[in-house]
Amino acid sequence: MTDSTDINQTRRDLLIGGALSATAAALPLGCAQGAEPAAATPPPVTAKVALRVNGQRRELELDTRTTLLDMLREHLHLTGTKKGCDQGQCGACTVIVDGRRINSCLSLAVMHEGAEVTTIEGLGTPDKLHPLQAAFVKHDGYQCGYCTPGQICSAVAALDEIRRGVPSHVSADLNAQPLLSPAELRERMSGNICRCGAYSNIIDAISEVAGGKT
Repeated sequence: MTDSTDINQTRRDLLIGGALSATAAALPLGCAQGAEPAAATPPPVTAKVALRVNGQRRELELDTRTTLLDMLREHLHLTGTKKGCDQGQCGACTVIVDGRRINSCLSLAVMHEGAEVTTIEGLGTPDKLHPLQAAFVKHDGYQCGYCTPGQICSAVAALDEIRRGVPSHVSADLNAQPLLSPAELRERMSGNICRCGAYSNIIDAISEVAGGKT
């Protein structure tokens, strides 16, 4: 007959052995074999960046992997520029750099040494709105508002392109002044996604500022 004490002892040994095996399996291979722990992660590489943001000179020491978007939001606290897809597909992070619109989530801050950067905060103030900001309010082009900063920055650049005679894929004559038409504006704004679907309102707002519609 088996002694109950032996049964309990066997069960205890089995549980202890199982726990030790599970612990050993969870440890990194080097630790399980008594090797030295892995070396600590090296500190990030940093660099000084000097540029002008909304008319003000800013100098920062940044991790070289910092995007322009994260520099604006996390270091300069200009949170008007939004982080949407973070893959350059939605346009919520659009800002104007040296007169051209870019997706700031795809561009490293260190690439813009000496650049002139304009964000939505640099276009207007609550007391004195930029004409496009006022038109977006009038035509309800902002709706939920998340994409609006990128939409407005993109629209500012789009109108500047048209005024300078820069053609788009829908321009009928590459040597003629582009028309201020809904088709032309839709093409130029196609990189900015509005999940509320306020596209017709946005076109109305841009057209009014451009002088094509009142």
